[in-house]
Amino acid sequence: MDAYKQYEEDCTKIKKANQVLLTDFETWLRSFGLASKTIVQHIANVDFFINEYLLYEDAMEAIEGVYRVSMYLGDWFIRKAMWASPSSIRSNAASIKKFYAFMLAKGLMEQQSFDILAQTIKEDMPTWLAQMQRYLQEEYEMDDDY
Repeated sequence: MDAYKQYEEDCTKIKKANQVLLTDFETWLRSFGLASKTIVQHIANVDFFINEYLLYEDAMEAIEGVYRVSMYLGDWFIRKAMWASPSSIRSNAASIKKFYAFMLAKGLMEQQSFDILAQTIKEDMPTWLAQMQRYLQEEYEMDDDY
């Protein structure tokens, strides 16, 4: 089997597993009495992270994303998501943190990995927001050329 076909098969398998995770995550969020709109936003944010970003170049399972958040929110999301903004970076960070809190609560990851994720979000957020501002400024300056 060629490498691309294997990648496609791996992605299909991972997307099925991700759907189960997202369904369970939704149930978990509902147990806290969150508003439906908030739950929908968390699910959409996490879905994009685990089913788009983590499968973009390689077939990575959701658990592998815990160490990829900085590359995602500090670069890939800014360049690839048309709706990227400082508020959407904050929203995605919150959703991803909640998702991995869910994974931790279900025994699907270790406390140390969650702690690293939480610290990364806390420490890297100013950098991600500055990167977003630079990107927006570059887009604005390009528009001025026309």
